Amino acid sequence: MAAAGAEAAAVAAEEEKRLPEGDPESGGDSEDEGDSDSSGDGEDEEKENEAEIQRLEEQLSINAFDYNCHLDLIKLLRQEGELVKLRRARQKMSELFPLTEEIWLDWLKDEIKMASESSEREKVYELFERAVKDYICPEIWLEYAQYSIGGIGQEGGIEKVRSIFERALTAVGLHVTKGTALWEAYREFENAILETAQPAPGSIPSPEQQQMLCSQLEKIHTLFRRQLGIPLLDMEASYAEYEEWSEDPIPETIVKNYKKALQQLEKCKPYEEALLGAETPKLAEYQAYIDFEMKAGDPARIQLIYERALAENCLVPDLWARYNQYLDRQLRVKELVLSAHDRAVRNCPWTVGLWIRYLLAMERHGVDHGIISEMFEKALNAGFIQATDYVEIWQAYLDYLRRRVDFTQDSSKELEELRSAFARAVEYLKQEVEERFSESGDPSCTIMQNWARVEARLCNNMQKARELWDNIMTKGNAKYANMWLEYYNLERAHGDTQHCRKALHRAVQCTSDYPEHVCEVLLTLERIEGTLEDWDAAVQKTENRLARVNEQRAKAAEKEAALAKQEEEKAEQRKQARAEKKASKKAKKNRIGDKRKADDDDEGEWGQEEEAEQPSKRHKGDGDGIHLEEDMEVEAGLFGRSGPEKPDYPGNQKEKASTSRKDIPKVLHDSSKDNVTVFVSNLSYTMADPEVKLKELFESCGEVAEIRPVFSNKGTFRGYCYVEFKEEKSALQALGLDRKVVEGRPMFVSPCVDKNKNPDFKVFRYSTTLEKHKLFISGLPFSCTKEELEDVCKAHGNVKDIRLVTNRAGKPKGLAYVEYENEAQASQAVLKMDGLTVKEHVIKVAISNPPLRKLPDKPEPGRASQFAVPRQVYGARGKGRTQLSMVPRALQRQSNPMAKAENGMVQNSPATSSDPSEEPKKMSNADFAKMLLKK
Repeated sequence: MAAAGAEAAAVAAEEEKRLPEGDPESGGDSEDEGDSDSSGDGEDEEKENEAEIQRLEEQLSINAFDYNCHLDLIKLLRQEGELVKLRRARQKMSELFPLTEEIWLDWLKDEIKMASESSEREKVYELFERAVKDYICPEIWLEYAQYSIGGIGQEGGIEKVRSIFERALTAVGLHVTKGTALWEAYREFENAILETAQPAPGSIPSPEQQQMLCSQLEKIHTLFRRQLGIPLLDMEASYAEYEEWSEDPIPETIVKNYKKALQQLEKCKPYEEALLGAETPKLAEYQAYIDFEMKAGDPARIQLIYERALAENCLVPDLWARYNQYLDRQLRVKELVLSAHDRAVRNCPWTVGLWIRYLLAMERHGVDHGIISEMFEKALNAGFIQATDYVEIWQAYLDYLRRRVDFTQDSSKELEELRSAFARAVEYLKQEVEERFSESGDPSCTIMQNWARVEARLCNNMQKARELWDNIMTKGNAKYANMWLEYYNLERAHGDTQHCRKALHRAVQCTSDYPEHVCEVLLTLERIEGTLEDWDAAVQKTENRLARVNEQRAKAAEKEAALAKQEEEKAEQRKQARAEKKASKKAKKNRIGDKRKADDDDEGEWGQEEEAEQPSKRHKGDGDGIHLEEDMEVEAGLFGRSGPEKPDYPGNQKEKASTSRKDIPKVLHDSSKDNVTVFVSNLSYTMADPEVKLKELFESCGEVAEIRPVFSNKGTFRGYCYVEFKEEKSALQALGLDRKVVEGRPMFVSPCVDKNKNPDFKVFRYSTTLEKHKLFISGLPFSCTKEELEDVCKAHGNVKDIRLVTNRAGKPKGLAYVEYENEAQASQAVLKMDGLTVKEHVIKVAISNPPLRKLPDKPEPGRASQFAVPRQVYGARGKGRTQLSMVPRALQRQSNPMAKAENGMVQNSPATSSDPSEEPKKMSNADFAKMLLKK
């Protein structure tokens, strides 16, 4: 009777659950009428979906690890009602990846609708068992328990339901926010059985019925008491419900446990509230919660919080590593540990550390050798993103094979397997890995070194060890002293003196990095064990070798010094050529204009030029011409243009120079406002009204106090300016406009920093370290657009961002950075896109790992930089044209080197250069005569 009543209740619950999804009364007729009205559109859409399904299937046949492609295919097949293909697609995806809670629930609900016979129900049970192993999800466990109630009428049905509920409580019953639902569902099930066990009104229950009633009541009491001892949300309501339901007072021990759980709940609430208010992925909040539970030390709660964190951060390898380490060291339960390791490598197959931990865990728990070897083969096919990863996984597997060998036997199956594995590893790195990464990942031949150690120490086979070391030395390692000493130590421990001497003699001959060290070891050997002839031979060999080394080093030093001197001479020649060119331009201009006005203009220009300061540019040349060298453009100086000038131009120029002099000191001296100011550069020189244009642009960041564009003495815009805000946060927000295209050029926005105080300050907004989720693409055609590149890349994963690299003028350089959602997608994209042809250009694709940026060498203390020191020191207002015209150019060329040497001291003492007439007096007529004679 109890079973029949429970079955009726289960059937009703099952029907109630299915009605909203499949009941034709819920609007199916009206939808059919709507479909009939638009049958033409429906057919077109169906054809498009079929074509898309075919495309996705082809894509998966090429790259089975495309996660997003799997999702799109499942979505389309479910929409089209292709049940057979849908089941097959879900099956393939579940074999490669752990499925999320949403995917499993959709799959389970579809299978439940189609399961009518008992054999089909068993398949649904198997599917549930697979689902609960991927992640610990309360919703899936609840769905599993409720579905099992539908089979309560079968033999052993009630016990099966109770078993599933008990497993669910063990897995997620401690879940603070979602565990209550499972406890309540379990109690409702037991209450339903209790109702069916009640005798009919007016009848007297038999002893068997009475015993069953008492037993059922005790089960419900036990469930209440177990639940009240666990910190769960709304546990006060559960306590009130127990008081109302129970006819007897609640025992004191239960009340005590309940209060203790309430206290624990109060400690957990801040962490649960932090998770509730945080945005995905909530890593910091979960880590704080994990640390809290680790201090408490309850293994079940620690495991649960780790599982909750991994359900939302399944692609974070470090989180998996910490969880697996905890399971390996603390719980050590075979099924639990191996399941966690398996899920880790399925979620993050590109992380070699997780595979190594998995192999160790399988060995630790005595898993069959065949299964471990099979798992190693899967690791080799996981698609690691670095060559060194393959070296690490091979070394871990070889260590495992070495531990299986009984070296007390001369020969065994395990030993032969180890040797063949060593040989295969060397060949694999040489062919497979080197072909993919252009390097083996093992330049020092560590695997062959370990093989040689095994042969020498464990197998007593020095002949094989020597052969391996010969092979190692032929791979470019003979020039390194440490490699020879490693071989020597092996010979010293397991070989003989003759081979030790032979190895050291070869080392003395071949070593190029530290030959002195090798020579010293050879002499030490002969001093202890050698004869007089051996000693003489060693001394002669080492002396000859060191003499040759010192000679080579001296030649290299001379060559380097000659190259440095040659570079200095070339630099000096370039300086002199520029000086001559500018001097000739100045002399030509002096003949054209009025000398006095020109001198006044020159005086004003140099006065302003000394005051003005540009953070990212440097002044070059003398006289009126001011040349600003940048990466992409050089602006002509005041007299850079030829041709007749307007009669009133000197007056206009003087007026503009006066205006410029009024503006520039504000840029320099108001350093207290650097925190609210940004420096804007790389703007177009032809920009009209830069103040108006830039104000419109920067007002979106906050209230702009002032915009100070910098103009040349001619009044033309120099392409950079200072933007001052009212608040510091506005300036920080303005930095986000860096690289924004303005009038066809990328605008550079950087903090306002005094380069005199911070000469090494540089701003580079992009990462310069390894980013495993980002790709670097080179060889792109210059005509390739961002949209076209995105179409190529999105076939291999979810593209988050694409950046086409341009020069300062905004022209493409054929390079790009593509950011994917995770490392797995990026690694697969490298495999599929490297060597791809785009618009007849073969592109190269690699994981983004920029080389270290070379910093400019700083000048030695006490020496002035050749770029920072002018060739001559003049007065505070610069060098006038009259000074230039007084000295012949031939003499000016000869005096430059001396002036440079002297100005290194004058640069640090401005007071010594205040008098413009002081510099020419340093040389007498006799000095000029000597210079001419030398020439």
